[in-house]
Amino acid sequence: MDKLRIDKWLWAARFYKTRSMATDEINKGRVQVNQQTAKPSREVKTGDTVAIRREGLVRTVTVVSLSDVRTSAPIAQGLYADTPESVQAKEAHVQQRRFAKEPALAIEHGRPTKRDRRDLQQAQHGWDDRWSASID
Repeated sequence: MDKLRIDKWLWAARFYKTRSMATDEINKGRVQVNQQTAKPSREVKTGDTVAIRREGLVRTVTVVSLSDVRTSAPIAQGLYADTPESVQAKEAHVQQRRFAKEPALAIEHGRPTKRDRRDLQQAQHGWDDRWSASID
C-alpha cells in the first residue's frame, strides 16, 4: 500500500476516536496536508506533512508509514513522527496550561440560588413598580 485516505490514516494513527470524527474535523478545515486544506478523500503517502489543529494547538507530523487498520497505541505512534517545531509548541502549550488560572476561581459566589435570584429580581423590579393600564 503506497497511498491511503487521510481520514482512514488519522483514525488508524489514533488522532481521532472514530473515522466520522476525523471526517468532520477535515471538513471543518482543521487538517492540512502539505500546507493545503484537505478533503476526507485526500490520499496521503509516506513523507507527507500533516498539520492537525486541535484544542488551540497545531500539531505537525510527518507520515512515516501507512495503515488502514486501527491497532494499539504504541504501534499507531509508529505511523508518524512529530516535527521539532511541533514538539516545542506542545511543551509551551502544556506549560501555559499548567500556570494558567482556573476559570472557575474567577466566580466569587458561584451560581445564584433560587432565593438569590428572587431577591435580585425584586430589587430590580419592586412589587410597587408594576406596569398598570389604569390611570392613577
